[in-house]
Amino acid sequence: MRKSSSVVLIWTFDDSAFLTLSVWCQMTDLLYTEKDLVTSLKDYIRAEENKLEQIKRWADKLDSLTAAATQDPEGFLGHPVNAFKLMKRLNTEWGDLESLVLSDTSDGFISNLTIQRQHFPTDDDQTGAAKALLRLQDTYRLDANTISTGDLPGAIHKIHMTVDDCYELAKIAYTEVDYYHTELWMTQALKQLEEGEESNIDMVTVLDYLSYAIYQQGELDRALELTKRLLELDPEHQRAKGNLKYFEFQLEKQNKAEPDEDEDKKEQVTNKTTEKKQKKESRQTFSLIPERKKYEMLCRGEGIRMTPQRQSRLFCRYYDNKHNPKFLLAPVKQQDEWDRPYIVRYLDIISDTEMEKVKQLAKPRLRRATVHDPQTGKLTTAQYRVSKSAWLTEYDDPLIDKLNQRIEDLTGLEMDTAEELQVANYGVGGQYEPHFDFGRKDEPDAFKELGTGNRIATWLFYMSDVAAGGATVFPDVGASVRPKKGTAVFWYNLFPNGEGDYSTRHAACPVLVGNKWVSNKWIHERGQEWRRPCNLSEAD
Repeated sequence: MRKSSSVVLIWTFDDSAFLTLSVWCQMTDLLYTEKDLVTSLKDYIRAEENKLEQIKRWADKLDSLTAAATQDPEGFLGHPVNAFKLMKRLNTEWGDLESLVLSDTSDGFISNLTIQRQHFPTDDDQTGAAKALLRLQDTYRLDANTISTGDLPGAIHKIHMTVDDCYELAKIAYTEVDYYHTELWMTQALKQLEEGEESNIDMVTVLDYLSYAIYQQGELDRALELTKRLLELDPEHQRAKGNLKYFEFQLEKQNKAEPDEDEDKKEQVTNKTTEKKQKKESRQTFSLIPERKKYEMLCRGEGIRMTPQRQSRLFCRYYDNKHNPKFLLAPVKQQDEWDRPYIVRYLDIISDTEMEKVKQLAKPRLRRATVHDPQTGKLTTAQYRVSKSAWLTEYDDPLIDKLNQRIEDLTGLEMDTAEELQVANYGVGGQYEPHFDFGRKDEPDAFKELGTGNRIATWLFYMSDVAAGGATVFPDVGASVRPKKGTAVFWYNLFPNGEGDYSTRHAACPVLVGNKWVSNKWIHERGQEWRRPCNLSEAD
């Protein structure tokens, strides 16, 4: 079996997204790294506390001694022992104390920190993580407060974002000239400050960014209002004073240029009515909605359309693939997920032991995913695919050969011309936007180097449950398939006549909470001539 040059995986938005992914895919290692650093830090604190305790005892002793001595200096020094001890203290003991104070107990901690720093995330990683969070916010329509309080669906380990966290997220958006998200997160930071949360970030700083972000979105009235509020807190803020004059001038200029206010209000009402009507019509006509919107709707569990009549034609059954001897005594559980295209799910088809073995084999090989560029014919990273992947063959472990045989027995398709088993891991925010698995007519050389024809079918193992997000969706038909650990889904990418089935265009939704593991097998045309022969009708 051979590996296709057409696909591997990533993290969206930009190259920095992969850097974040490379960190997040090793989050377990990073957690243990941080735990080790905390242990080292505590050892340093104990050493410092011990040193300070010694210094404190010395200071307390001398404090009482000097207090008594200074009340009667001559009488005190009249005692020869006191005179001797004073000389000794100043000549020797204060020197010892100086050495103690100057002693560095941080060597162990600093050394450990230096070693571990090579594994730390970079600024680009942090930016990529922030972008992933903003992407999730948009896809799943989450308000900033829901994210800040950690109240995400399916989340077990909830953690609150501080004012500093919200502020840093807003600043990253600001740096990316994303004023929409800058407003959302500066507003959240301001809200938490108003609720009394302590922070090194003050309201003046937040209001400064917030007013400018709102101005950039064309809302002069709100920008002016926030600037006035800023100046109430800091009347000498130079930039705000300048902005105040500028906003007032722009508003005055805008008001003079506007038509009659009543006519303008009428027009706004008319526009809002038209907008509501358009939204209503859009909801009624799913097929007319832009693909990106359909994709996000399906990821949120919206817009899934199937009539009761079509739903009634979907069944579950025990399946033995035409009395295959391997399944006669123990048929597998099979259920229909969708009718057109026909998508079927196999339940309890891979065991926990097998899934863990596949993951362990794949983890050391996980690499940034790439896709086939139809224009250049070369592998390249893509902003619409966010994950990491690895390829496994039967030579890596007998289990892979066993899984390949199981897929062949259940589908009836030849595996010798199929691609290697690809294992993919999608961390938080990981996704793969709408795409086709098969090569289209405008990509005649997509799989030419393999010499096995086009991808006739796709088999997809789900090797983990996902707390929230991570569904496989088909935007053109409104289908959504949820990940379920231990199951697999299967569909044909080509019609029996060899033409591509464009309704199989699909996507992997971003993982909102959890970690998604899948493995897939892309099955090719060659070798299927007698297993899935062409129909007599050319149109089929």
